[in-house]
Parts: sequence; C-alpha cells; structure tokens
Amino acid sequence: MADGSAVPNVKTTCPYCGVGCGVSGAVAQERALSVSGDKAHPANLGRLCSKGTALGATVGLQGRLLEPTINGKSASWSDATALVARRFKDTIARHGPDSVAFYVSGQLLTEDYYVANKLMKGFIGSGNIDTNSRLCMASAVAAHKQAFGADLVPGCYEDLDLADLVVFSGHNAAWTHPVLFRRMEAARARGQKHVVIDPRRTDTAEGADLHLAIAPQSDVRLWNGLLAHLIRIDAVDRDYIAAHVNGFAEVVEALEELDQSPAAVATDCGVPVEDVLTFFDLFAAHERTVSLFSMGANQSAQGTAKGLSILNVHLATGRIGKPGGCPFSITGQPNAMGGRETGGMANTLAGHMDFAPADRDRVARFWGAPDTARAPGLKAVDMFEAIHAGKIKAVWVMATNPAVSLPDAGRVREALERCPFVVVSDCVETDTTAFADVKLPALAWGEKDGTVTNSERRISRQRALFPAPGQARADWRIVADVAKAMGFDGFGWASNASVFREWARLTAYENTDRVLNLSGLSALTPEAYAELLPMQWPVAADGQGTPRLFVNGRFQTPDGRARMVPTRPKGPADAVDAAYPMSLNTGRIRDQWHTMTRTGLAPDLCRHAPEPFVEVHPADAEALGVKDGALARVITTRGEAVALAKVTDRQRPGGLFMPMHWTDAFAPSGRTNPLVAPNLDPTSGQPEFKHTPARIRAYRETWKGFFLTRDSLSLPPGLDLVWRRIPHDACQQHEFAGRGDEVERAALRKVLAKGLTGELVTYEDAATGARRDAWVQDGRLTAVLYVTLTGRLPPRDWLAELFAEPVLGAQARSALLFGRPPGAPADKGPLVCACLKVGAKAVQAAIAAGAASPDAVGAATGAGTNCGSCRPEIARMIAASASVSSKEPVHV
Repeated sequence: MADGSAVPNVKTTCPYCGVGCGVSGAVAQERALSVSGDKAHPANLGRLCSKGTALGATVGLQGRLLEPTINGKSASWSDATALVARRFKDTIARHGPDSVAFYVSGQLLTEDYYVANKLMKGFIGSGNIDTNSRLCMASAVAAHKQAFGADLVPGCYEDLDLADLVVFSGHNAAWTHPVLFRRMEAARARGQKHVVIDPRRTDTAEGADLHLAIAPQSDVRLWNGLLAHLIRIDAVDRDYIAAHVNGFAEVVEALEELDQSPAAVATDCGVPVEDVLTFFDLFAAHERTVSLFSMGANQSAQGTAKGLSILNVHLATGRIGKPGGCPFSITGQPNAMGGRETGGMANTLAGHMDFAPADRDRVARFWGAPDTARAPGLKAVDMFEAIHAGKIKAVWVMATNPAVSLPDAGRVREALERCPFVVVSDCVETDTTAFADVKLPALAWGEKDGTVTNSERRISRQRALFPAPGQARADWRIVADVAKAMGFDGFGWASNASVFREWARLTAYENTDRVLNLSGLSALTPEAYAELLPMQWPVAADGQGTPRLFVNGRFQTPDGRARMVPTRPKGPADAVDAAYPMSLNTGRIRDQWHTMTRTGLAPDLCRHAPEPFVEVHPADAEALGVKDGALARVITTRGEAVALAKVTDRQRPGGLFMPMHWTDAFAPSGRTNPLVAPNLDPTSGQPEFKHTPARIRAYRETWKGFFLTRDSLSLPPGLDLVWRRIPHDACQQHEFAGRGDEVERAALRKVLAKGLTGELVTYEDAATGARRDAWVQDGRLTAVLYVTLTGRLPPRDWLAELFAEPVLGAQARSALLFGRPPGAPADKGPLVCACLKVGAKAVQAAIAAGAASPDAVGAATGAGTNCGSCRPEIARMIAASASVSSKEPVHV
C-alpha cells in the first residue's frame, strides 16, 4: 500500500479467538470491507464464525483514538513520547525499576509483544510486564511447564478430525471456538464421541454423548478418579511410562489418600455414578482421545492442578504425540500464544526461557542488556494491587481494558485513579482510557501488520487492509520510540519484518534443547516476510514446520522425560454460606468478544443476547421470587450488578452464570467482573472466575422504558437507574428501569430531551403512567421515548426500522402514538443465526413445515450453514417442537 490506498483481497488473520482463522478481505472503497474465509488457511479451510463474518461492520472510525493526548488535550507524537519517557525515567530514578509496569494484551502482534518485553525486562530491568492472557491461559502454561519442561502444546487441529473421543473440559466450543466445533461435528458423523465436563448444559453439552454437570471445583477429583480407574483396570501404558515418564509412583501414592471408587468420585462431583462410569469406560475404550481444556479449567484457583490432572491421564496412557491423541489447551485470544512465546508473562523471559541464571544471562547477551531483569515480576492481579498500594507509580496499559476485564474491577479502577502516571495505548476509547494521563493512538485490526500464533502453534500473518487513520501507529513502533527517548540502544528497527527476524534469531540463539526454535525464519527477507504462509513451530533450518510435539517421547526436561505431578482436590477458596449461598460463574457468549470494543460495533452481533443476563435454575428462581425476563440483582461481597433473569434448567441448581462483556458504554449496572473475588491460583496467578459466592434477588423496578436515538448516550452521574444500550443499524436502543417516582422519570426525560430539536409528538396516560414521546426533524424520526409503570412496552424492532426511513409518513406517526406497528409486519423473533440474520420465527416456521434436523432447517432458511454456532440452538428448537407435538391430543 505504498500509495496509501487499500488493496482488495488481502489475506490476513482473524483478530478474535485462538483458532487463528484465515480471512480474505476485499476493500471496495474507503473503509467499506467485505470478508470471507481463506479456503487455503489450514486453521479454518474457509470457515468463519459469526464474529469473523461480521468483521466488515467493525472497521469504522467511531470511537477511535486518532491522535495523542496529554491530560485530555491534543498533543504531538514527539511531545507525548517525550513525556512518557521522562516520567518513566524519573520514576525509575527515584523508586527503582520495579516502580513501573506494563500490562499488555493478546490483541498485540508478536512483534509488539517482543519489543515491549525487551524494553521492560531487558533495558528497564524489571519483570513487571504481564499480559491479559494471565486471565485466560496462565494455568495451562504452568501445567505444561511442570509436566513437559516448557509451555508446549503438543497437538494440532488435525487431531480433532482423527480422534475417536473428544473430552471438553470446561470448554463450550460450540460458542467459543465454533470453527473447530464444526470440524468435530463432521467427525461425529463417522462416530466420534463427545463428553462435556461443565456445570452448565451449554450448547456444546446439549448434543454431546455424555454431559457431566459437575459441582464447582470438582474437576481434579473427577480426573484423578479417572486415572485411578484406568490403573485399576490396567488400562495405563506401563511401557510408555517406563520409557518416557517420571513421577508415576508418586501420583499413585497421592491417589491412594482418597477413596477413588466411582461411587465416591460421583458423590464428590455431584453427578450420577452411572455417568461417571460411562465416562471412565469411554476414555478406556478409545485410544485416540483428545482432551480439550479451556477457561472452565484454567480460570480457577485450582487451575494448574486441573491442567496437571488432565496431563497425568494422558501421560499415563501414552496418549500424547500421536495422531488423534493428546491433551490440548485451547487459547482464547488471537495471539495469546505469541505473547507466551515472547515473554509477555511476568514469570518468563522471551523464547520460553525463564529466570534461571543461564537463561537470564543468555537473553542479556543476545540483547546487549546487562541490566536484564533477574527475577519474575508481578502477575496481573498482584500488579494492580501494587498500583493500588502505591508501590507501582507508573503503568502503561497496551491494547486491553483491565477496568472491565480483571476481577474485583472496582478496586482496579481505584488503583488506576490513584496511580500517579497512567499511559494507555489503544485503538479505541475504553473504560480504562478514562484513567489515562497520556493516550497513544494505536493501529486496529485491518491496519496492523505482523504475526500471530494460534492454539496449534501456527504462525500466521495479519496484514493491513487500510492505511493508518489519523496519527495512529503500530504498537511496536510506539514502544520503540519511547525506548529510544529513554536513551536505550537496540530499538532502531526499520520495519516489523526487522523485529520479527530479531525475535526468530533469539529463539535459535544458543539453542541446544529448547523446542521453540524459529531458526528457519530468522533470515527472512522483507519480501519473504510479506508473503509468509501459515506455519507451525518449531521451524527447522530448512523452513519446515512441525505439526505434533513429543512424537519421539522426548520432552524439554533435563532428562528428556515427562513429569507426572500429584494433584489433590480442594474445595473452593471461598465457600458459599447463608449470606451468599450460590456460586457465580462468569464467561463468554456466542457473538460477543471480550469487552465489546469491536463486536459492539456490529448490530447483528448484539441481537442474540442483546443485554446482560443472569442464568438461574427454576427451583432457585421460584424460591427467591426471580421471574424469567425480569431484572434481577446479583450481589457478592465485592459488589452488585443488575441483569435480565434467564430461568433455565440448563443451569445447575445453586449456581448462577453471567457473561463478562458489558462495559460502561453498554450497561454500567450489568458489569460482571466487579462482583468477582480476586482469588488466585497460587502457582499460575490466574484468577478464579468460575466461582464466587453470591446471592440473587428480584430488582423490583417501579417503572421501565426505552429510548431510541441516532446517537449513543452517556448519562450524567446522579441518576440512580439501570440502563443498557443495544446497537441497531440506524439507531441506538437504550433500555431503562428505575425504582423511583415521577421526579426520577422527569429528570431522565430532561436529560434525554437535551439537544433534541424539531417537532415533539407526545401521548400520555395518567391512569397507567404510560408516556410516549417522538421527535421528528425535517420529516425524519430522530428520537423515541416510551415509559410505562404498569403496562407492557411494544416491540422495538419496528421502531428501530423507522429510523432508516427518509421521511416519516402519517401512518407511521400515528403508530408512534398508538405504540403499535402499522399493518402486520413480520416478527422475526430473537436472532438465531447472526451470520445470515435468520430469526427464531423463520426457524420455527421451517420446523413446522417438516424440517427435522439442523441441516434441513439450514436448507430452508440458511441458518447454521456458515459458522454453525447456532446449530445446537436449532437442534434444541427442533427437540422442543417435537416434545410439544408428542403431548398434543390425537384427534380421531
């Protein structure tokens, strides 16, 4: 793009989950973008999920940071860079290198990660750089290092095709990794079995051969019970253990401390003994088994033990390094793996090296940085606690939103407020940028150029489709410029390709036994880097990649043998009690990503789950007076949130589930992570997001309403209301609820009406408390406000569609006052298929017409034919329809 114009049909990589799907992007004009899956990319073979499909709707410039600012005022790059460098230098001079910190992100490219890590650990001389991958994958990293000697994921996606049994341990793949789930769905057609271990009956569990709805924190007990059973029936591979594994005897001894009978395991896990035996028998019978473990296993105060208990079973049975047989940690972010490789975590150095003297000195020699850090730094939660305590006095947050995503998020905000100097480099405004003294505009996806590594160790290129907007710069360049302004040498790269070559050389430097080795890529020319094809590391000198690790049974330990590590089940760090009798579990939903800074720009992605919700079992809801579809309060010792109640038997009794995505910009009362206690895994430092003692109560609002307008709102403080924002194509929908009187409602109307001009059309019914206001400017609808005390509110979709009309007709004006759509417009119902915009009504009509499978519904409506993440929901709708039909009386 030397002429500054975008080039169509650019092959790049999706910026969402760790699958690392290839994307082909075609730019029509300006920033208009159409995307399709790259059929040549081995990760996805042309498939994209709903989020990837909607990338074209997320590349606008709304909300973007386009110039540096200092204390909220525009600044030049030279001034902003100089200030950041001076403040960091002064802080280090007064308080030492550990008084500063970087908090970075799996959204960074590998080149960005490498430069940030080199600056902090190599030249500032502190270990205080950590990544938001600490919240996702740190426990898997710790387990891999203990078992294999390094953070090495042994399998590849082909194993998911070849496996005869797949165990999903805390992994709702149908929603979080739908492209991989479709591959496994195809394998099921030839007989592949699925077992899901999850307290919730997720969409992945819905269609599985076996669902184990275990009690919170009983994973280790279940996997240990499986291993004990395999030993009891002599289904372990003693030859493999003798040749390649240490620690087996110690693990056996630890297992003998508890009753490992299936009945005892079932009791402790809270599931039927028949289901436990079925799981044990399935695992014993299928040599080609892949155990996928993700957030449900990792995000725990026992996350490392959970990972080790899974690895123990695979090592004991020799199911590792073989086609279709491996333990497989699935990452959550597009470059979580790249961050782990380059030393983005506080407890590692780059290139899978640690702080042992030999490793530290090797890295210092390579960098020419004698002050390279000699000890690990603070992990994420501890880092922000140190900021809160005043020990860290300057922090640089890069491409992440800790004010929303960290546990005990209210305390994180207090820490940022207290910190003397906060720098945020990001592409958009976030809840975290509100605390920044200096904001630095970074490139977004579609503008970035570099590499990422996916869950199967495959390096892929992200390529730019657009020129840099405004003054935005690449993250690696921003960091390098600050490093040079601080007086450090070694940061004068001419391009991202130069950064990558240095990184690749480091992996090969004095490397006699480290598996992570990119020697075959260390001399890439700029042209070869630009054309780099997806490749799995380690990459040999001849440029060939490696699909599977440990094929020869040799591991990255001093003696080359894997290590089995005893694990002992423990209860939750915080137990439920009379005050907080329920267990709050948090996680993701199908069509949103992290804190919605990207997916929140795509209206279609906001339709399946348009607002914060809390799932609760019917028995719990009835006992507590919580109604389906009404607002509910969820309370922990850390805070309170208000969300829409979803009463469902898919939730385990005694448990609650809330998604973590919503922010101040979308639903300030529905933010989840301020509720989460910061309990940590003692080894990995990963927070416990899957269990916080909680209680739930009905919100009991006295009135409710909604406001549609062309612009999003930012309500002033002082209005004690619950509100949520839901994007539409032509307007923004704001839902309100309150427990006050007319004074409260009048105050809200005053705020909403501020700045609105044109004709005001009003209807008011004092008897019911209903009020309807509509503002029309130059014949176009500009805003609508509906409020009611006791009545029902009308559907919003037809009102939202009126904002797209160039002129509002007389019939539409009347409909605004009546609160009913003119005529009989089609009701699409809730969106089921976000990819192809198919609503529930169309799916139900197809089922009524005889479509008896997801494939048949897809043929009739298109739903489920793209990414397939809605197929489990379609199957559920088919089953529900069949159940209703079977209960209908037969007329003779």
